[in-house]
Amino acid sequence: KTKYSKLVFKKSDTVPEELHQMVQEGFLTLRKHDCFFQDLVRIKGRDFVTPVSRILIGNPGCTYKYLNTRLFTVPWPTEGYDIKYCSPQMHDACKALIRLNDYLHVEAVKALQGQNLFETKEIKDSTVIDREQNFATSLTEKGSVSKDQSSCCVPEDNYISLKNRTSYNLTLLNYMDPLQMLYLKQEPYFGMGNMAVSWHHDENLVERSTVAVYSYSCEGSTVEGSSEQKLKGRDPAVWHVGLKVAWDIETPGLAIPLHQGDFYLMLDDLNLTHQHCVLAGFSPRFSSTHRVAECSRGTLEYILGQCELALQNLQTDSDSMALSLKSLETAVIKQVEEIHNEVEFEWLRQFWFQGKRYLKCTDWWLKPMAKLEEFWRKMEIMTSLVLSEVGKEEQIEEQRTETISCLLLVLTERQKLRNEWTER
Repeated sequence: KTKYSKLVFKKSDTVPEELHQMVQEGFLTLRKHDCFFQDLVRIKGRDFVTPVSRILIGNPGCTYKYLNTRLFTVPWPTEGYDIKYCSPQMHDACKALIRLNDYLHVEAVKALQGQNLFETKEIKDSTVIDREQNFATSLTEKGSVSKDQSSCCVPEDNYISLKNRTSYNLTLLNYMDPLQMLYLKQEPYFGMGNMAVSWHHDENLVERSTVAVYSYSCEGSTVEGSSEQKLKGRDPAVWHVGLKVAWDIETPGLAIPLHQGDFYLMLDDLNLTHQHCVLAGFSPRFSSTHRVAECSRGTLEYILGQCELALQNLQTDSDSMALSLKSLETAVIKQVEEIHNEVEFEWLRQFWFQGKRYLKCTDWWLKPMAKLEEFWRKMEIMTSLVLSEVGKEEQIEEQRTETISCLLLVLTERQKLRNEWTER
């Protein structure tokens, strides 16, 4: 209660049976179609393959970046988007996950409210509390609440904040069979045993947003460990989530057993103040980790907007069809060349270096990638146009020097990154 109060744990019997069935079938479908992939991530300048296999499912055009690797969502069925899946089963699996997402969103809102009510209940009259308890339900009925409706429950800014911090835009699915792993690290501080995932904070999330995790271990008869093991500590056959206070090994760590269909919520700033790890059991396990990814610079809409901004500086002569630059101002050139780098290294190379793995699920990303590649080619032309302008005799010396120094920085960075990506 004192050190881990923002962790909410729910047993599987609190979740509707129908939802369990849909989601668990979805996991098995994705596994059957080989849709879980080990990621090549970069830590301190070195590349590692993750022991856990993953797939990202979420809002169309959304991405999630961790450890220098950008994952691209397999889009879940979303109104207004034409998404072709490789099979009807794949469609159903993605649909099950958006259903789970909606369910966990409601649970997170209730849990956050429960905490707020607990902290302030002395000063509220009971009618306000009654109205607030109805709020979680009304929030999700239509996905949004009109102003007059929301103001009777919670102040508008609280309402927006609650919605922003619980509206998951994607889920990172994990799969691991510990018996296939030759070596698993031991948990170093509390003797918790084999770790599937070491101590970490989840990165790239909206500040103080909730993380919700649904766990499904393919348990068999071997899982119920002996009582003797339980006396010594955690049952090594059962998967657990471990938590500790960040940068603190004096406070006892916490290991919570995860059985088939249990879920937990890390509320508010728990992901910042604490670290978590995943302790491996004996059976294979899936998990669906729902997040509010901070993707202000990580959506397709954003990068297409950036490209259009850059290409505003390119003009075509109506007679000769020759291409030229509208402006040679340093600030304009710098902006264009930085966008050029962003589209190449944050999007095109990130997408293609993990191979054509997304095609096992859907071809949704192929058209946008072709469009980004087309924009990138035009930006390559723009770079050569700047270089040829700089080389002209009639350039004012001062302006030329300024352009060259600005250009040199971006081009050096581009060269360095191209070498790095070639190695990867």
